[in-house]
Amino acid sequence: MTRLGGSWQNWARSASVVPTRVERPRTPEGVQRAVQAAAAQNLPVKAVGAGHSFTGIAVAPGVLLDLSDMQGLVRADAGTGRATFLAGTRLHRIPGLLAPFGLAMENLGDIDRQSISGAVSTGTHGTGARFGGLATQIVGAVLITAAGEFLRVSVDENADLLPAIALGLGALGILVEITVQCVPAFVVHAIDEPAPLEDVLATLDDRVQAFDHFEFYWFPHTEVALTKRQMRMPESTRRRPLPSFGRWVDETLLSNTVYRAVCATGRAVPAITPPFNRLAVQLTGDREYTDRSHAVFTQRRAVRFREMEYALPAENVVPAFRAVRELIARRGWRIEFPIEVRFAAEDDVWLSTAYGRATGYIAVHRYWRADPTEYFNAVEEIMLEQGGRPHWGKLHTLDAERLRERHPRFDDFLAVRDRLDPERRFDNRYLRRVLGG
Repeated sequence: MTRLGGSWQNWARSASVVPTRVERPRTPEGVQRAVQAAAAQNLPVKAVGAGHSFTGIAVAPGVLLDLSDMQGLVRADAGTGRATFLAGTRLHRIPGLLAPFGLAMENLGDIDRQSISGAVSTGTHGTGARFGGLATQIVGAVLITAAGEFLRVSVDENADLLPAIALGLGALGILVEITVQCVPAFVVHAIDEPAPLEDVLATLDDRVQAFDHFEFYWFPHTEVALTKRQMRMPESTRRRPLPSFGRWVDETLLSNTVYRAVCATGRAVPAITPPFNRLAVQLTGDREYTDRSHAVFTQRRAVRFREMEYALPAENVVPAFRAVRELIARRGWRIEFPIEVRFAAEDDVWLSTAYGRATGYIAVHRYWRADPTEYFNAVEEIMLEQGGRPHWGKLHTLDAERLRERHPRFDDFLAVRDRLDPERRFDNRYLRRVLGG
């Protein structure tokens, strides 16, 4: 389906565009025809998923390909654990698609509204020092190149391209199918518990290593860390999920409905932010449960926000966190959103933020109606001093020159881009900034 006019904006309302036209292909062949038509008219073309990137990475000033109609399972093999999905498939649909095969994704981020192609292309990750981001689970893909041709990449075919395609920023082609290396379905035993912030910082490495998945949140203006520690269990383990009412109170009433109202009020009356943050750590983050992996890993986020996240060498997380904490106190800012700290294993995906090193992530957020610039810029300076690499789908100010210094395989990726898209058919302003012309 093709239509002219209209506008597109991302979930965070931090990027928007009025494309020349919008197309909603239903098949890989439909994507191929759209790319060929764009090339014939010398128009740039970009695919969009669910719009959950905070940057302009998906902004399509020419032809916008909305892949919402390209969802579903193409094939799955319980024996190999591999499953292939159409590129527009939303992450929250995948557990149900995999369930008949007894499979699950190895790890997930904490939001599952994204499309799988958008999530892997921007470096989405969860937490766990022994587990990589979503891109590390990709063992194959089919994409449409700038020449309008199908390109199949896997561990058996064009394998040299896989480390680039797995996290390609939308710069190498339009993904139409993605093959994931899954694992047998499992459940997760989770304990969410507040703890003194200083104790958590002093013992952080031990906590990260002791559990399969560990993270913590810190509400500024408090002395408490909300910790989340999780262990993977066999699927046969008895599930003890959160009571429906209790989960609704925590994740809908308090974390979304009430929190949205407080964030909005805090813009007009900043003084309410510190006491509310202190109240929030008393009312939430204290529960124990065992449930299917995806039900534990992901949460519902309805309050709109903007986010910047940096990946650091794991050993630099504590000094960087302390510096951010001191920054907020020194500037006297009233910050309504918590800071999130997560971890990931070293990997070999070329543009991964965890390439070549065990990694910790520090993410900062602001309510979407608040201007994050001053806060984010100051935090970014700290992250850069600590060897940070910015998340590709979250706000940052770096350009190609500075990113090259932080990604050892940056020029290898650019060489693949020159090969697959020499005329920059898939270019936009964001990619010109982060990858160069």
